[in-house]
Amino acid sequence: MHNTFGNLFRITSFGESHGPGVGVVVDGCPSGLALDMARIQHDLNRRKPGQSALTTARKEADAFEILSGVFAGKTTGAPIAILIKNSDARSQDYSHIAEKYRPSHADYTYQEKYGLRDYRGGGRSSARITAGWVAAGAIAKQVIAGLGIQSQAYVSQVGDIVLPATYSAQELAALNENDVRCPDPEAAGEMTALIKKVKKAGDTVGGVVTGLISGVPVGLGEPVFNKLHARLGMAMLSINAVKGFDYGSGFAGVKLRGSQHNDIFVQTESGVKTKTNYSGGVQGGISNGQDIYYRVAFKPVATIMQDQDSIDKAGNKVTVQGKGRHDPCVVPRAVPIVEAMAALVMADFVLINQSTNLGG
Repeated sequence: MHNTFGNLFRITSFGESHGPGVGVVVDGCPSGLALDMARIQHDLNRRKPGQSALTTARKEADAFEILSGVFAGKTTGAPIAILIKNSDARSQDYSHIAEKYRPSHADYTYQEKYGLRDYRGGGRSSARITAGWVAAGAIAKQVIAGLGIQSQAYVSQVGDIVLPATYSAQELAALNENDVRCPDPEAAGEMTALIKKVKKAGDTVGGVVTGLISGVPVGLGEPVFNKLHARLGMAMLSINAVKGFDYGSGFAGVKLRGSQHNDIFVQTESGVKTKTNYSGGVQGGISNGQDIYYRVAFKPVATIMQDQDSIDKAGNKVTVQGKGRHDPCVVPRAVPIVEAMAALVMADFVLINQSTNLGG
């Protein structure tokens, strides 16, 4: 079950970075949904490696195959199995670290927990496996679109370059007009220059992805151990390299007084609204109908093109050489992953609400 996420709309992830392929099984998708295959491929293309000078040079088409659960273009209600084959794995690039523990990687923890590890590109710990999550998320997006719910994300920070405006001031339609996926052209240019500078130095840099879920109805989420924001946090913290998650006012909210932070309710022609949205669209673990906005912090990628001191399995001091193909900054490719995981959470809660409100 530790490779499975979700309750009613549930995914099970499989595959390794340098195995035959990666993929996902989506269970619980309602039947009769006319799947837009182009939308699935579009999101995979936004996540795939080798798409720009800002990403790893690994070239993968990330073309997907649906093996089950779809007939005549529509979902049947059966599990949807999706396979994405690996075609550009270079396992020899990792032979030099077969016995070494790379700093800040999962090498040591995997070895201790399982007694062995797949050192080829990190094996199961590689972000390569998120390709399946994005494919599943693209299906979830289509499920929730029927209710007017939309999951979007964008890069709001790279290193010390921060997009100052809030999500509501961004023009997200222009999101894919630059490689860094920042909606502000000026900030995007600065971020791009920083990533290229860091890459040239053989180093890496972190950043922040801001997520937005709009069109959310009131009542999604459960009040105690299955709070909406808790599930979103779990989803985001499951993504490789994520070091932090906050929503609404987040950590910045601690600077305010309660009298400043409280969201005042008002009655409008379209229903109950709040004057402000410090709550981030969630109160008591349940959506209140306002936009849900959140931030996901990504660390600098652990693999750097510089020599580092470490130890091997025998405890001997060794030098870990920087080799292989890696992202200097993960956030541009993380945008579709963040969108996908949020969509999976929302699709799950939509189905939970439907199952628990059958009487009314």
